[in-house]
Amino acid sequence: MTRLVPADSSAIPIQIVSREGFNDWQAAQPEPVRNWARVQRFEGAPGQTLCLPGDKGELVQVVVGATPASPLWTLALLPDSLPAGCYRLAEDIDAAQLELLLLGFLIGGYRFTRYSGKAPEGVTLAVSDQSLLKRVSDIAAAWSLARDLVNTPTEDLGPAELAEVAAAVAKRHDATIRVVVGQALLEQNFPAIHAVGRASHRAPRLIELDWGDPGDPAVTLVGKGVCFDTGGLNIKGGEGMALMKKDMGGAAVALGLAQLVMAQRLPVRLKLLIPAVENALGPDSYRPGEVINTRPGLRVEIGNTDAEGRLILGDALSYAGEQRPELLLDFATLTGAARVALGADLPALFSDDDGLADGLLAGGRAVGDPLWRMPLWDDYLLDLSSAIADLNNAGSSRMGGAITAALYLKRFVPAGLPWAHVDTYCWNPKARPGRPPGGEAQSLRAAFSYLEWRYSEQPEQRR
Repeated sequence: MTRLVPADSSAIPIQIVSREGFNDWQAAQPEPVRNWARVQRFEGAPGQTLCLPGDKGELVQVVVGATPASPLWTLALLPDSLPAGCYRLAEDIDAAQLELLLLGFLIGGYRFTRYSGKAPEGVTLAVSDQSLLKRVSDIAAAWSLARDLVNTPTEDLGPAELAEVAAAVAKRHDATIRVVVGQALLEQNFPAIHAVGRASHRAPRLIELDWGDPGDPAVTLVGKGVCFDTGGLNIKGGEGMALMKKDMGGAAVALGLAQLVMAQRLPVRLKLLIPAVENALGPDSYRPGEVINTRPGLRVEIGNTDAEGRLILGDALSYAGEQRPELLLDFATLTGAARVALGADLPALFSDDDGLADGLLAGGRAVGDPLWRMPLWDDYLLDLSSAIADLNNAGSSRMGGAITAALYLKRFVPAGLPWAHVDTYCWNPKARPGRPPGGEAQSLRAAFSYLEWRYSEQPEQRR
């Protein structure tokens, strides 16, 4: 298992060399090292690794090419490319950069191994700062939890199993958890969650986790937990359905973020809400053209049963808003339109609070977890109009789909409440250092960076 360990004087040093600094590094080396680097064609390029042997052929030093775009990925290939052993960084590094380097090393060893394969073993990195060791390990654990959840097929991660994972996280951190299941959703006024999930043999539910000092600022996280999305009666084609185990990616990000907030003991009163459903086909499927009720009493005409995520989030956001938290964030794999606009790597950020949006963007830039702000263009609300209800769940135009989805959610958030919505993909479509194909925790670290900044115990560091 790839991990960080306390300082070890026998650890093999790792030196980082940029392509621009390669000539200076080479000039400072003895002739055998220069010759070996030339034979290995090492030039300090991103992703290159040079292992230097000692007099007896033993490994005595590792030289790694820097990734100028982000230090996060500089060490991400090492868990696969180095022999088992303990290593250390050879020189003093700026604290912010060091955290990213260590995190990239840890997450570079991530593998989803529930069904096959195994993760790299026996490669460790020694760290002298124990608080940094714990912090980076906590971040990597939250990141890996979210990836594992997204990668797990639905037969092993339906609404009940997702609730069990949340309960296990709550138990580890002395949080409380409440789960509203099946018919109780109607009794407790979560009608849209019930409507979307009622056709499945696996009952829908609302997962609610609470943690923290009652006197601390209230922060609520909401994550879309559609454990599988057939599209309902507006059924998806085979290609569109192929990755729908990941339609609970927003819940995975929110749960991973909640775990990290608790592990790092941020001074907040945390609430996590996950509406967990399967959007299934069955005799009790909700139908196009129906009008369903929602928690705040808004009546919604169903224009498309494949626009189910916004329905369940509407109930959860309304419930969250009733308690007037200081901050409300939601995460969802909500629209294909966001991916058409921004591709797989850039989650779309929506907020009409400029300070909140700027803080989240800055947090993402600081930790290499980028977001891109999109407009909440109120004129597009006309696309959600209905002749027989308060609004339609599907836009009347194919254009601006991510915006109309965000505007739908905004209708369920009380005016004046600081709120941001992240429309994310939660999937790596191709292999890159530290990013194997599969589940991804996009926006988790950006949000944590912002929360840590906003709620720092050092008043001078607060926004």
